Amino acid sequence: MSGLIFLVLSFVFLILGFLGEGGHAASLISWTSFVIVFGGTIGSLGTSFTMKQIKNIGRVLSVAFTGKSTDLVELIFYLDHVLGKVRKEGFLSLEGELQEDESMNPFMKKGLQSAVDGVNPDDIRNMLEIELEMSSKRHKVGAAMFDSAGGTAPTMGIVGTVLGLVHVLGGLAKADMNALGGSISAAFLATLYGLSSANLIFLPIATRLKNLAKQEQLEKEIIIEAISLIQENVSPTILRDTLKGFLDKKDQTKLESRYFGDLNKEESNKEETKIA
Repeated sequence: MSGLIFLVLSFVFLILGFLGEGGHAASLISWTSFVIVFGGTIGSLGTSFTMKQIKNIGRVLSVAFTGKSTDLVELIFYLDHVLGKVRKEGFLSLEGELQEDESMNPFMKKGLQSAVDGVNPDDIRNMLEIELEMSSKRHKVGAAMFDSAGGTAPTMGIVGTVLGLVHVLGGLAKADMNALGGSISAAFLATLYGLSSANLIFLPIATRLKNLAKQEQLEKEIIIEAISLIQENVSPTILRDTLKGFLDKKDQTKLESRYFGDLNKEESNKEETKIA
């Protein structure tokens, strides 16, 4: 949602700046320029991508503006909880939790359910890695569509301006000089539409989709590695230290402080129990 807010703000600031220079909002409206720029861009997308891919653009936009990044530190702590439960009670103890927790990441649920069902660790890893690869390819196609639109829109803007100038210059001999300035101004609106849509809409959305895809890929890589380690029945320390390598420095510090904070809390609880 924050992306949508900043998208709106970017256009608001652009228009405010134009009004501050003494311009009129009505002079920014030209349906012919709109048709040339966005119609040409849509035509280019239809030529570059299949109809099946284009039909998914609504879902891609939804992901861009509603997608949320996962707290990787919390994810690692949950996987640590899963390891502890499995070490104490076995994989079958996860059955109820997997069925009841509807908010659980579907990718993680699939991997853990396979482990509960006794699937070979290598087979689970291969299955999840294939799903990760296919998911990454879908994300790349979504971002590529907006990258393509971002490259096409400015060009279509120039085409629209050239068409407008051809019309203006073609009637220059009979033109009303008072209206000539307005006609030339309208011709340049196509360039404005092309540049602004590319740099405020299409390219930022493409970049946002790429960043979300990288975050999702990292999350899934952590899950894949964690499930393999849980099946190997490693110690909690090895699990945390291994998964910590996927984090940046800030999250590593957060993980360590969270871990030692919980550890001190457990020791404090034990001391209180002894005193009682």
